[in-house]
Amino acid sequence: MSMVFEPSLAKGTVTAPPSKSMAHRFLILAAMADGRSVIENVSFSEDILATIDCIEAIGAKVNIEGSKVTVDGKHYFRDDAPEFKCRESGSTLRFFIPITFNYASKAKYYGSERLLERPLSVYEKLINENGGRLYKDGDHISYEGDVDFNDVTVPGNISSQFITGLMFYYALKPGTYRIHITDGLESRPYILMTMDAFRKFGIETDFEDVDTIYVKGGRIYPAKLSVEGDYSNAAFLDAFNLAGGKVDVKGLSSDSVQGDRIYRKFFNELFSAEHPVFDIKDCPDLGPVLMAVMAIRKGGRLTGTERLKIKESDRGVAMAEELNKFGIKAHVSENHIDIEEGKLLRPSTPVWGHNDHRIAMSLSVLLSITGGTLEGENAVNKSFPDFFEIIKTLGVKFQNEQ
Repeated sequence: MSMVFEPSLAKGTVTAPPSKSMAHRFLILAAMADGRSVIENVSFSEDILATIDCIEAIGAKVNIEGSKVTVDGKHYFRDDAPEFKCRESGSTLRFFIPITFNYASKAKYYGSERLLERPLSVYEKLINENGGRLYKDGDHISYEGDVDFNDVTVPGNISSQFITGLMFYYALKPGTYRIHITDGLESRPYILMTMDAFRKFGIETDFEDVDTIYVKGGRIYPAKLSVEGDYSNAAFLDAFNLAGGKVDVKGLSSDSVQGDRIYRKFFNELFSAEHPVFDIKDCPDLGPVLMAVMAIRKGGRLTGTERLKIKESDRGVAMAEELNKFGIKAHVSENHIDIEEGKLLRPSTPVWGHNDHRIAMSLSVLLSITGGTLEGENAVNKSFPDFFEIIKTLGVKFQNEQ
């Protein structure tokens, strides 16, 4: 299956999809809570379905009605050897490994080949130092041990998901515990999202200083919450405005702690700066869409791009390969990417989504200008399954071909 686009302009009003990042956190905390929680405005992307599978694996009961999820938490439920089906969700995998320590002495984590290749070194070191094992075992990752630890020191420059995962572990552990962070904390806004979610479930947590997080754990209270709009995916809808469209994206909270809310500042600067430079160290998920809109405008540079290579694809390299098909040159270095100014051309060969939702959506914005064929469009199911349905209602023209 592929999609053939015609040059067209997106126009209209659309509501931002729910935040996948916050939905992960709410659903997991609801599963760990004492009692029944209700989470509204949930979008059932592949990543969220993976997290729902995993909260059921630790004993939570889940009922879905429309976009509302009711979760009956089961505190300290213990299974001898739960199996976690993480699909392609890095958040799900990295959150549930330390959560497992509260529930079981053995576990298996399944996922796509690309997911199982993504780094777990922070957990491997921590588990090995505390009498357990975490290792690749054929088509899954296995955990063995009866791991229990207090304060930890971990690097903050690999992924904030490790730190959030440890915070989940401490949330059920009575007492006050600290995570000491070395090498600088990247993606700090995602930790702020975790803290915001924790407080909504009655857990005390904060930064004790710039490099130390504390969590006062022991009991998680049920909650009734609604998931806020997602700036990460809204960026792809707003990007059609830089392609000549007129799209009004509603449903985004002005006081959100989401780091990707900065995309609006970046987009505005594309109109005023001659050669913009954007640091995406704290918002790496914006990398592909920023590369796309820089190609539309007059080029620019992204810095803080080192971690793009360990996402669903090597995103910098993947986008550079596809931009070349549009006649735009991109140069990928270790920690920065340069986009040359150029004229967008209709690709003479199909562009490919690289099995990466953010690549597929970014290329769709470009194809709305030039026309052309997109392959691998199903990757959007990971985070934004109704993306193409929405942009079609906005007037973007395309058709499916076998």
